[in-house]
Amino acid sequence: MGLGRLPPGVSARLQAIQGGRQLQRKLGALGLRVGSELRVEHRRGRGLVVAAGASRVALGGGIVDKLLVVPLPEDSGGNTAAAAS
Repeated sequence: MGLGRLPPGVSARLQAIQGGRQLQRKLGALGLRVGSELRVEHRRGRGLVVAAGASRVALGGGIVDKLLVVPLPEDSGGNTAAAAS
């Protein structure tokens, strides 16, 4: 599923980056790599602000469209299973 389809507050794992090496390097420098866990903080037009670890990153709509994610299940407390461990 595309990152842009997630509502704010939902956590997901970055599954794929549909872009070239330069985009992968740029995102890696921001702490976003395949396998990274991130959470949608809020929307900015077509773009998103996501939390990755202790960092928040603003991503434009063009980049958001190139990121495929897998939503993480929530535990009974409303947190993701990975955050609870």
